[in-house]
Formats: sequence, structure tokens, C-alpha cells
Amino acid sequence: MTVSKKFPTGFSWGVATAAYQIEGAAREDGRGPSIWDTFSHTPGNVHKGHTGDVACDHYHRYREDVDLIASLGVDAYRFSIAWPRVQPQGRGAWNDKGLDFYDRLVDRLLEKGLKPHATLYHWDLPQALQDVGGWATRETAQRFADYAEHMGRRLGDRLATLCTHNEPWCTAMLGHAIGQFAPGARDRQLAVQVAHHLLLSHGLALQAMRAAGVKAPLGIVLNQSPATPATDSQADRDAAEREYATFVRWFMDPIFLKRYPTAPGVSLYPVADENDFDTIAQPLDFLGINYYTRIWASAAQPPVPAPKLAGESDMGWENYPQGLTELLVKINADYSLPPLFITENGTAVADVVVNGRVSDQPRIDYLRTHLDALRAAMDAGVDVRGYFYWSLLDNYEWNSGYDKRFGLIHVDYETQKRTPKDSAHWYRDFIAQNR
Repeated sequence: MTVSKKFPTGFSWGVATAAYQIEGAAREDGRGPSIWDTFSHTPGNVHKGHTGDVACDHYHRYREDVDLIASLGVDAYRFSIAWPRVQPQGRGAWNDKGLDFYDRLVDRLLEKGLKPHATLYHWDLPQALQDVGGWATRETAQRFADYAEHMGRRLGDRLATLCTHNEPWCTAMLGHAIGQFAPGARDRQLAVQVAHHLLLSHGLALQAMRAAGVKAPLGIVLNQSPATPATDSQADRDAAEREYATFVRWFMDPIFLKRYPTAPGVSLYPVADENDFDTIAQPLDFLGINYYTRIWASAAQPPVPAPKLAGESDMGWENYPQGLTELLVKINADYSLPPLFITENGTAVADVVVNGRVSDQPRIDYLRTHLDALRAAMDAGVDVRGYFYWSLLDNYEWNSGYDKRFGLIHVDYETQKRTPKDSAHWYRDFIAQNR
């Protein structure tokens, strides 16, 4: 497919972050503990016992960081709000100092001509809510709707978009089935129920915010991948169908089709009330898609490895840019979609600073090939309105701690010095050429 040279006029270019990964100031100005504070401080959960206590110290350095964002030539910034910073118990009293921080951040972005895109939940549930059941209970879905309404009223008139959840699959599966992420549970039936409550909370939040007259466009962000069978065997085709159903369709089908998917080998389903799907399937003003790699499905033991013809990231994830085209074309055919944003796309590289410079050619190659793939999907008729690179800064990479670097900007965690990498300059120049 011939790829158009330029992106359309009005296409938005941005970078993305998440609160726990960059803010630090974990015990300052009234912030309550989150499940990630608890999880990261529990020995054995995170690489080298790293925590987000300081992270990139963005809470204190946000003005400098916004200046860095502006220097990249982007027009948009996607960030998340730390629920325990603004409402320490997840219910009841609000924390004015936390609310004021996000007011200042949004105003600073607007001063610099940057469009603020906010996410309400990027995995940092107030620990106080976890202590009474967390996402395993329907009650937390209602608490989330109350939180969403309050933040929508507070910031909605200044936001370019407002998203309910980032990657609910990760909250449900990595947090409750595999135990890799907070809160560290290992129960697949529980994870399925948590996924349902996350979807329910999304629908309740959209209802609450719209009833309150929130002006910002409202949506959700889902991590997605196409699934490729390793061979043409029936077992591998079934495995690919199953993986795609539990990763992509598990969240898309309830939102757009008011049902959960079926697939070979899928047997666990949540308990749902009669009207839950009507609540979940609220109209979306936009849908955010996070894409990093494809699902390679092999039923063999040991599994047939993915070919990794374009190499792999420092996370061990296959670089597979054409998967972004495949995914977007498929979901565009399968569902009646609102406008899309690519809300995360990026790669981890083992970056080092040499004589004040970070030469990260693998990241430039990843960016270039994935932007080509995005353009191909748009040429095929997919309505994509913007692209956000993950991430602005090297940051706290969840259970990998500070070991993996995704940023366009290198962070020395000892000194907090920021150094734009070669990829930052490449992205700036690419955006300028496509304006």
C-alpha cells in the first residue's frame, strides 16, 4: 500500500505519561496511598524494590516538563490524574492541594499552546478503596463515577479530551489474574469480575459526567493487538481467536455490541446485572488505542517463537509495525467506531548518555515504521485524529521499576537531569514536516 507523505491538516501530535510513573511526591500535600504504593513497597514485587516515591519528581518540576513538551513541537499532552492525590480515601473529602496541582498543570499547558488530554484512572486506586474490596466490588464502580463527575466539573471546560480508564485489561488481568501488577491478586475468575466492574464504572462515569454537563469529549483508552497464529494448524488458529477475544473483544464487544465474546476455550464470565450492558455501552466521543506489539499465538509446547524480523524492544516485545495497520483496519470493519486517537505507542531501548547525547536509533526506527503503518490505516479509511508517543520521559515502568526506558527524554534518576534523545529531535522534525 502506498503511504501518503503527510498527515492531514488538524492531526494532533502529542506525548503521554501517567501519574504514578512520573509525579513522585507520594506523601506530600495530602496525597493518600494508592495500591501501587502498597504493591511497590512489598518486597519481591518490583525490580530491585524500586518505588514511585520520587519517580521523575514531576510534581515539583511540572513547569520545566511542560517547557520540554513544548520544545518537541507537539500540540497535545496526555497525562493522568492520581485519584488518591485529589481524593485520598476514594470517597468523601477532596484534597484542595491535589486539585490545585492539576489546575496549575492544565493552565500551564494551555499557556504553552498545548491541548490537555486527561485520564481519570491509570491504575492508582486509593488504597482505602482496596481495603474494602477494590475493583472486586460494584461499590467501587459507583465511587469512580462520583470521582469522575467531580473532576469533570473541575477541569472539563479546559480539556481537549477526558478518558475514564487506561488499559482496563492490565488492571484486571495483570493486577488480579497474574499478580504482576497491583494489587497482586492471582485469581482468574476474580479478574473477569474486575474487568466487568471496570467497564461498569466507565459507563456510570460517562453518564454522571454528561448529566453534569461536562464539556470535554469523553472516551476510554484500550490496549489492543492483532493476533497471529504461529502456524495454520487448527490449534494455533483457535489460540489466536481466544487471545484476541480475551484481549481486544472482551472490552470492545460490551461497549459497542452489549455482550461478551465467545471463542474456543473461553469459559470464565462475570456475574452481571440485567441492565449492565446498557450502562456500559454509552456513546463514545472518541476511543483511544494503545499499540505496542502483536499477539503471537502458538499452542505448541514449547511455543513456536515469534519471528521478530524487525527486532524487539528492551521489554522483549516484537517490533511489528504492520500490526497497527492490521488492528485498526479490523476494528474499523468490526465495530461502528467514533474518531480514534493512538494514545500510546513506543518502545523501550537500553539508552545511555554519551558525551551529553543519547543515540537511540532503534526508537527512531520504531517511530518511523509505526507512523508509516498508521498512515496506511488512515489511507484505508480509519478515522484517526491524533498520535501520542509513549513516553515523554523515562519513568517508573511498573514492576520493571526504573530498569526500562521508553522516553523521548532521558532522565538521570539520581539528579533528575532531563536530556532529549536523538528520537526527540527526530519526532520534532517529523512533526514540523507534517504540519
